[in-house]
Amino acid sequence: MTIDAATEYAQGNNSDRPDLILTPLSRRQAARLVHLALSAAAELGLDLAYQGGAALVPADRSADNPVLGLSNLARIVAQFDEAHWPVLVEEHFDQLLEQLRQGPPTPPTDPERELIQRLVPRDALPASWTADRPDFLPGLLSVPSTTDDGIVTMFLEPADMGITWADAERFGLANLRGLTDHVEHVEHEDLQVDFITGTPFAASRALVLDTVLRESLHVDHAPHGVLAAVPARDTLMLHVIRDLSVIPALGLLLNVAARSHAHDPGPLSPEVFMVTPDFRWLPATTVSPDYTPLRLSSELETLTKVLATSELPPRS
Repeated sequence: MTIDAATEYAQGNNSDRPDLILTPLSRRQAARLVHLALSAAAELGLDLAYQGGAALVPADRSADNPVLGLSNLARIVAQFDEAHWPVLVEEHFDQLLEQLRQGPPTPPTDPERELIQRLVPRDALPASWTADRPDFLPGLLSVPSTTDDGIVTMFLEPADMGITWADAERFGLANLRGLTDHVEHVEHEDLQVDFITGTPFAASRALVLDTVLRESLHVDHAPHGVLAAVPARDTLMLHVIRDLSVIPALGLLLNVAARSHAHDPGPLSPEVFMVTPDFRWLPATTVSPDYTPLRLSSELETLTKVLATSELPPRS
């Protein structure tokens, strides 16, 4: 398929409607991204084609060419004016090709100092690699990784480093605790939501939430727990529960988390969770059988009743 034909294929009809594959772009924008990506790949000597999925694939199926995903690239360029897209796409493919030329990274020589635990969607990894690993949250795994010049590499065979999974996770969590958060406190109608951002491991700090509360939010103990969301890899959203403002805070987090999950690179989960004082992660909402709007989960509903009672004025 030629570049022009692929562009026409991707665009289809109703070019201003959202593209169902390359979210959050419109069909017209998705078509332009495909055109730019194919052009950039051709400039680098790669004979790739677009056949309607979220990736460029070898035009000749027998050729030894890589499959290059476009999903995260679509989310990245969506944050910029279209005039900047050509440069962004060229830089993206230059970096990808350089990584491919260097070959797969070698395991860390000092895993105790180098491994960092990271949240990863289960469906982003081959099922056979993670079948024996439990979810941290529904659909999300805790995986040992390393970072080098902004490039994150996951290691799913700790035995290659001469250690066990338990050791890899222990090392990864210890090093994750040592990271420094960038925290933004957002106040909205007498409630506060805290955004942890600034690193590719921001959402993964949910794995060490006790450290985040103590060191970044200066909360030694949250007697009613917190609301938390990990919509994308670069964002952890928190609301320390103190009173019935938890209800509007939940609405705000649900809205922002859904938008972040739909638009930001590295989507993880659109859900909001209730984290108990002993750091158990529970659903904050539940879906009704008839698919009416979300309701409070039974655990959060019970908590709001406790909070409501504590706010009642004393009887005279």
